[in-house]
Amino acid sequence: MILYHGSYMIIEKPELSFSRLRTDFGKGFYLTPVKEQAKSWAQRFLRDRSAAFLSIFEFLPEITLQVPKPEDKLSNNVKILEFDSHNIEWLNFITACRLGKSADTDWDLVIGGVANDKVFDTLQLYFEGLIGADEAIGRLRYNKPNLQYCFKSQILIDNYLHFTGSEALT
Repeated sequence: MILYHGSYMIIEKPELSFSRLRTDFGKGFYLTPVKEQAKSWAQRFLRDRSAAFLSIFEFLPEITLQVPKPEDKLSNNVKILEFDSHNIEWLNFITACRLGKSADTDWDLVIGGVANDKVFDTLQLYFEGLIGADEAIGRLRYNKPNLQYCFKSQILIDNYLHFTGSEALT
């Protein structure tokens, strides 16, 4: 599977120590399988730093070989949390992570929708207590989630995420 990361620099070897805390799924290295989404993430750097890049990775949870080796497959010990829609669990998880609470500490990989500009207004109303969870989910069900992968384990990054190239954006 091909995943993209948008930034002001090319990232060949992601390091979690550079990650920010108060993000959608907490501290981690964020990628997406949607190239246009990664481009939009990177475009904001053209204004601030005058450089933007897509770093391209192949995520190899299962390497297809003639004779597969056990170490080439994701361990059963890898903890993956996947949200398939904007639902109450997603909302509560994002809320906790954005507030810097420890909801994100038990996972190696979190997959789910982005709290982008289209949904952020609703989230802000929810964060401020102006609308309840049911109202927030009701509003969000009309937004098709963009997909993000948040790698929270350096071991997972080092063993299963392989840099394949980059593209400069203009």
